[in-house]
Amino acid sequence: MAKTLGLHIIADLYGVNPDLIDREEDIRHLLENSVKAGELTKISSHFYQFNPHGATGVILLAESHISIHTWPEHKTATVDVFTCGDPSKAYRAMDYIINTLSPTHVDKKVFDRGIIEDSKEKDVLWIMSKAGCC
Repeated sequence: MAKTLGLHIIADLYGVNPDLIDREEDIRHLLENSVKAGELTKISSHFYQFNPHGATGVILLAESHISIHTWPEHKTATVDVFTCGDPSKAYRAMDYIINTLSPTHVDKKVFDRGIIEDSKEKDVLWIMSKAGCC
């Protein structure tokens, strides 16, 4: 029986209020709260304000990462949530972002990442636990 190491959700959000995705401070607040909503473990983060508008940000997690890139002039944001361990955490983090930004349309894809065989499972899980991942 095969298992996966992680769950990767990517989403393109359209029809987002530009005021919600234009400033680095708002993006920082959004991602920090998504980490809390998903009960994830933040390691570090980096955010950047573009000129004349738009922002990007990433939070490195013990479980993997969350990132966002925004185009307020197009009312669009792209979001990436990748976690190992409990998949419900990734869904909760992504749902928080989508619900907060209230896009008119969402194109979301979900991927299982790192499919492993049972014979390798114990070794891989041991390595992941030593790295603090899951």
